[in-house]
Amino acid sequence: MLLADLVIQAARRDATSTAVIGPDGTWTYGELDALANRLARALERRGVTAGDRVGLWLEKSGRGVAAMQACLRLGAVYVPLDPLSPAPRIAGILGDCEMRCVVTTEARRAALAAAGAPPELAVLHVDTDWDEVQRQSADSSPPPARGPDDLAYILYTSGSTGRPKGVCISHRNALAFVEWAAGAIAASASDRFANHAPFHFDLSVLDLYVAFLAGGAVALVPEGLSYTPRRLVEFIQSHRISVWYSVPSALALMMEEGALDAAAAPTLRTILFAGEPFPVKPLRRLRRGFPDARLFNLYGPTETNVCTFYEVTTLADDRSAPVPIGRACSGDEVWAVRADGERAGPGEEGELLVAGPTVMLGYWGQPPQQGPYATGDIVRADDDGEYTYVGRRDHMVKIRGHRVELGDIEAALLQHPDIREVAVAVRGVGIDARLHAFVVVAPPAELSLLGLKRHCAERLPRYMILDDFTPIAALPRTGNGKVDRLALARLAAASSPPPKEQP
Repeated sequence: MLLADLVIQAARRDATSTAVIGPDGTWTYGELDALANRLARALERRGVTAGDRVGLWLEKSGRGVAAMQACLRLGAVYVPLDPLSPAPRIAGILGDCEMRCVVTTEARRAALAAAGAPPELAVLHVDTDWDEVQRQSADSSPPPARGPDDLAYILYTSGSTGRPKGVCISHRNALAFVEWAAGAIAASASDRFANHAPFHFDLSVLDLYVAFLAGGAVALVPEGLSYTPRRLVEFIQSHRISVWYSVPSALALMMEEGALDAAAAPTLRTILFAGEPFPVKPLRRLRRGFPDARLFNLYGPTETNVCTFYEVTTLADDRSAPVPIGRACSGDEVWAVRADGERAGPGEEGELLVAGPTVMLGYWGQPPQQGPYATGDIVRADDDGEYTYVGRRDHMVKIRGHRVELGDIEAALLQHPDIREVAVAVRGVGIDARLHAFVVVAPPAELSLLGLKRHCAERLPRYMILDDFTPIAALPRTGNGKVDRLALARLAAASSPPPKEQP
């Protein structure tokens, strides 16, 4: 089975059932299937064939979902792009993976051209070319010869050099997780999934493909609603959502400012969260608010999607320890390795390694992934084999549910003509974490936070924009001349506001 088969099979079972609810309308499985075929024909007219990369630079919509399916039906590789990222960053990604075509709007295409995108890049405009799409045949054509280990999509993540890295995911990689998740939550055709995560974020894989595997419906949360708690709760109510998956910070806001509980959302039967640690106090509140729902803490970097899980049943009132990330899932094997290279035993800390079907093919343009994937996350196992996340071993952090390489932000800030040196640290913890830059300014220049935010916004995704900065005469250094990250962390911690108390 390939990812493309899920919608096709669901349409054959029941073409009239709802597949996608988006800002551009509601699409049945029959309609989604036909639109995917029409878009595939339009992409073929632009020279797209098996193995080609196709960028999707769009707002969330049913058309965007159909474009993904169209790429898969051609044996092409779709690359979902952050609709909020600036055009120069997107143009860099287009060049990095040598895109054949990009599906976008006429206005976004103009921005790409101004940012230096290759002039020979083929474009399918979902606005001005829509009449052409509708004229294409809705009939399916024989799929190209593709296998489960062929590349299905590429997700770009933060990179330490300032260049995003393309994580290459095969059909087998994705389906190993999708099939496990569908079984774990007992997904069915009566379920309604909410798609809170943007398409370029790996959380969206569960929302879309578990729904398609089960023949259920997925309601796309518009970008503008992502962190508006009251409207998100209303979204759950109006669409009768039964399965919700998001980062913990979104759930915490919905409880705090949107009065989210079983009374407000009686159809919610399963709540999943991933992307960042969930502090115990708000998680306890979630458990109390949904006494009958199943709660899952899912863990895994983009390179493995989800490789461990922990089902939260009860939380003792006096519990203060972090919630475990649990044990292996999706057919994977996980274990921790100490700094000396030996396997960590119960109670010992070590870096988590993952081997199995969800581990990526590799990074685009780099050698294939060989052997287990080293996550860079430090974990500790208990006597029962349940793992708990401890922290990172490098400069990568989790901010607002996104994995961020601090070097990526530093590289962007160093492009500012008035900045000589810069180092970025995290202020606060968990869902209160913020990005704080320590900046050595070339005199007599003076910088403003608004100016630095604008500088970042022209080069980085929104979630990587600075929250604050501190001018500093010189960066603290270790004895060997490297930036003293521990000293920076202490400086950042000293400026941290106290965390919000959760009931």
